Amino acid sequence: MAAGKINVSVENIFPLIKKFLYSDHEIFLRELISNGTDATLKLKHLTTIGESKAEYGNPVIEIKVDKAGKKLHIIDQGLGMTADEVEKYINQVAFSGAEEFLDKYKDSAKDSGIIGHFGLGFYSAFMVAEKVEILTKSHKENTVGAHWTCDGSPEFTLVESDKTTRGTEIILHIAEDSVEFLEDAKITELLTKYNKFMPVSIKFGTKEINDPEHEPATITDKDGKETKEPQRKITVDNIINNPNPAWTKQPSELEGEDYTNFYRELYPTQFEEPLFNIHLNVDYPFNLTGILYFPKMSNDMNMQKDKIQLYQNQVFVTDNVEGIVPEFLTMLRGVIDSPDIPLNVSRSYLQADGAVKKISSYISKKVADKLKSLFNTNREDFEAKWNDIKIVIEYGMLSDEKFFGKAEAFALYPTVDDTYFTYEELIAKIKDNQTDKDGKTVVLYASNKDTQHTYIEAAKDKGYEVLLLDSPIISHLMQKLESTKENITFARVDADHIDKIIAKEETTISKLDEAQTKALEEVLKAAIPQEKFMVQLEAMDSNATPFMVTQPEFMRRMKEMQASGGGGGMFGMGNMPEMYNLIVNTNSELVGEILNNTDKDAQNRLITQGLDLARLSQGLLKGKELSDFVKRSYEMIK
Repeated sequence: MAAGKINVSVENIFPLIKKFLYSDHEIFLRELISNGTDATLKLKHLTTIGESKAEYGNPVIEIKVDKAGKKLHIIDQGLGMTADEVEKYINQVAFSGAEEFLDKYKDSAKDSGIIGHFGLGFYSAFMVAEKVEILTKSHKENTVGAHWTCDGSPEFTLVESDKTTRGTEIILHIAEDSVEFLEDAKITELLTKYNKFMPVSIKFGTKEINDPEHEPATITDKDGKETKEPQRKITVDNIINNPNPAWTKQPSELEGEDYTNFYRELYPTQFEEPLFNIHLNVDYPFNLTGILYFPKMSNDMNMQKDKIQLYQNQVFVTDNVEGIVPEFLTMLRGVIDSPDIPLNVSRSYLQADGAVKKISSYISKKVADKLKSLFNTNREDFEAKWNDIKIVIEYGMLSDEKFFGKAEAFALYPTVDDTYFTYEELIAKIKDNQTDKDGKTVVLYASNKDTQHTYIEAAKDKGYEVLLLDSPIISHLMQKLESTKENITFARVDADHIDKIIAKEETTISKLDEAQTKALEEVLKAAIPQEKFMVQLEAMDSNATPFMVTQPEFMRRMKEMQASGGGGGMFGMGNMPEMYNLIVNTNSELVGEILNNTDKDAQNRLITQGLDLARLSQGLLKGKELSDFVKRSYEMIK
């Protein structure tokens, strides 16, 4: 028997482990299973290269709960340890067995899938256990088993064990404050969360299934009625993981159905199919595999995040991938797996690292290349999916300069008539007709086809194209395009009268002389609330709308940008009251009638009715004012 003190580099290592090194106690099971997986994969590698004479077979890692004895068992069939190795790898805390192994076999072990550190990870057991035992036997010939015991202090015992099978069994004597980890449901939850795709099969109990070799016979009773005999059941090991998930395979090995099935495996409660997927597979200058899916997007960007799962050699780490995946892609779903992502001891938080930036850049490039390929291969299908993916692409164009440059080949600008243009196609289409007298090409857009219908039709009557841009961040993107492209400006169709939005050289002459114009201004000023509307007299076609409510593009856009985050706040627009322009067509018949009417009450009714009609077209007439308008309208047609 051996006894001694564990070689630790700091005092009171166990309280530190329990309270500080691991922020979440439940990850102890992930760490211990990871160690068992390491040991199993190491043995596989050594048998492959002939350095172990053991029969590898088809090993599993087994989890057993002994609720009565308050014990949890984690049993592997890996390479095991001798007493000397227990002394070296267990008692010398923070010495990494995996690192030594990889260093020794660095050339041949490159793809062996060794997960990580065999040092502090083991000691996470003391977060939930008051005592831990190790029963282990090495794969090496002519070795005896070892039995290590520690009660959570630096004191340990190490004696021979009568264990006859290779591998390691870790026995956790669960502490009173952690008895939840003796519940089958809790262990199943943790195994499903952290170990669903571990590369070694994990057994937890047994289950009954239909016997695949038994076909129920048809039984005919004395009355000639036919029934099927009961289906025979068999008991099998309950394997909770898929050791060979889709992302570990080559794209050439997978069909479209395989990607869809894997999506369902990742998100069993998600019933909508993904729009398309991107398979990541790179081994230089870093190792990275994974599959990303584009789901149907809503306009609520916050609701979409934290759906990508990060793995390290098939061990779940986190679903907060900020810093690895570009921010605009955190709205996607799927899996990223890389051994090159630096993690702290808890494997829960990323450290700032140059490799991470390269990985992020690679993912962004890969997504852009895939989108371009989809666009070029089947543009019609890409257009049909545009509304479901645009929020990601627009967000990427705003946040990633390289993606912005690549997106020009596939980012779409739809019109109110459901025609889709790339930016280059759009400018080529509108440049001749929608360039104003100052040489600016004006890109007209609407955010709502119904509420802005009148303004859209006025623009279309001029032969202008009107885009439909309605995402919550479109104001930011327009600002970026205006600052990076030459001689273009965006204007919503209701920002002003269409002849003012795209001002040409020719002007319309007003029918009113100077005195009449001044008189009209006085009448309107007395009848229209000045705190809400800035009145503008414009000479337009006599058939044009008499009254039109508009909101200046700059002010409205700044308020929208602040509402969606950024932009308008620095201009102080966010808290300003809504202000609108009221454009009055001095050449319209109604305005002439208002000016010439000597009955002040009738004059005010005409102004109020005209103003309310203009407000109605902008969705600004609500509540009592809408009720008054309806009542007044009926009275006017009696």
